Amino acid sequence: MNCFHLDDFIAGWISGASSVVVGHPLDTVKTRLQAGKGYKNTFHCIVTIFRKESVSGFFKGLSFPLASVALYNSVVFGCFSNTQRLISKFRYGDGRHPSSILDLTLASMVTGFVSVGMGAPVDLVKIRLQMQSHLVLAESLNLAGNVPLRSVGIQSQTVYRGPIHCIGSILESEGVTGLYRGAGAMLLRDIPGYTLYFIPYTLFCDWLNPDGNASPHPCSIWLAGGLAGSISWVTATPVDVVKSRLQADGLHPRKYRGIMHCIMKSYKTEGLHVFFRGVTVNAIRGFPMSATMFLTYELSLKFFRSL
Repeated sequence: MNCFHLDDFIAGWISGASSVVVGHPLDTVKTRLQAGKGYKNTFHCIVTIFRKESVSGFFKGLSFPLASVALYNSVVFGCFSNTQRLISKFRYGDGRHPSSILDLTLASMVTGFVSVGMGAPVDLVKIRLQMQSHLVLAESLNLAGNVPLRSVGIQSQTVYRGPIHCIGSILESEGVTGLYRGAGAMLLRDIPGYTLYFIPYTLFCDWLNPDGNASPHPCSIWLAGGLAGSISWVTATPVDVVKSRLQADGLHPRKYRGIMHCIMKSYKTEGLHVFFRGVTVNAIRGFPMSATMFLTYELSLKFFRSL
């Protein structure tokens, strides 16, 4: 049996595009909460974006992830499914053999590692575009005589005209390594994150489909995918905060020298709660985004394999 299936990549591409459209508005809110200042809570952030930037503010940076995240998701699902079959082929002599928790864990970790190669630049550009209309608090500025301007807001200057200009600017000012700023934190997020993504999904599908039918009901897939997404994103939030801060750091004078410096400085200035910024948004956003992703993936895969 051939362990490599191209249709996993195609189905992953379709599911990635659909999930981006569903999840991007709340992803913008999450990024502003984690990497920005001036927002009291999730609701205040949503209202502020809407008042200052209208509905279009929630879709800043959408064009790039719509094209790139679809490709990224193709790599994620294609890598996971094919690695899973390869492990089963190696361990049991049959790529169709049911995977154990250990098999799923290994396939998920490999997927998390591989995904960062493409995902880090995609995430970086998305975050830079999302953050450039962020309201910069003037508390970091001083008048002559060192009088702090704590009550004044200054709208940040638009730095990037679009995704291509953003990539070019980063390459020019920071080099190729600039595109991978925050990649270390992303590895720390995604290797365990995908383990807590695919394993709960598989377990929930089995639980919701006790008869062991070959194809779970679409409602079971939707629910299992949504629950798995919420679990994965909530547990990944602390590292996601660090990653977002490192990646957004290029818009203003550089504040963080690396992962540990970002963690220590964030903790000293804002306390432990800073690492849970956006956790509510992640929990809410993770459900519909992942539910859409898994359902679209499974239905697309079923369609391709019926041809």
